[in-house]
Amino acid sequence: MARQVPAVTRALDVLELLLTGDGTLSARDVVHQLRLPRTTVHELLTTLAARNYLVAVPEQPGRYRLGVRTHQLGSRYAEQLDLAAEGRRVAREVAAVCDETVHVALLEDTDVVYVAKVDSTHAVRMVSAAGHRLPAHCTAVGKMLLASLPPADLEGRIAGRELVALTPHSITAHDALRAALAGIRERGVAVEHRESNPDVSCVAAPVHDGGGRVVAALSVSVPVIRWNEDRARELAELAARGAAELSVRLGHRGAR
Repeated sequence: MARQVPAVTRALDVLELLLTGDGTLSARDVVHQLRLPRTTVHELLTTLAARNYLVAVPEQPGRYRLGVRTHQLGSRYAEQLDLAAEGRRVAREVAAVCDETVHVALLEDTDVVYVAKVDSTHAVRMVSAAGHRLPAHCTAVGKMLLASLPPADLEGRIAGRELVALTPHSITAHDALRAALAGIRERGVAVEHRESNPDVSCVAAPVHDGGGRVVAALSVSVPVIRWNEDRARELAELAARGAAELSVRLGHRGAR
């Protein structure tokens, strides 16, 4: 099993002290409760405050409370819980219509992580699992999510990074990826043909939250033996409707 990092463990111990009591603490509290050297405690508190995980309490000099960064993390956690649960419900509805495999995925750096999945009942179908991770540029959901990023954010993620190939059809050139993403922005849906799996094609559409941000994508994956242009158009429309429905459930008013 991988070794835990002591400094990270201590920082988390400090934050967890704020789960009890009045929600504030001082360096003296930390020294007493965690039995750490005073110098170490001051370094931990200074670092956590610099990163906005802690903030000084103005009316209580020397005491700290949780900062805005912890609220942001908690909000994202709650958002993902809602997204996973609602994503499974909508994915089941979409799969019931098309009888193909339906995924809902999030973007993490340059990878996609699948948070919900409903299988096709066909004997020949895509094999995957919730929690699975793939390079975003090789998947329809990933390209949809990359295309939704602000330009500076996109460049910050892909510039200088190798675009690994999962199949001979994967995009490996940055200019080709940028061109593909521009087309996705124009169409509003993403299509992937044998780029992540040589036997599978896929379509995906964006999922918005209550603030209008793209927070996920919903996709329909199909074995190439059941893929053709008509089927691609049909499934693209279905994925867009499913993504819009999931967006509504996440509070997005403009999804319909």
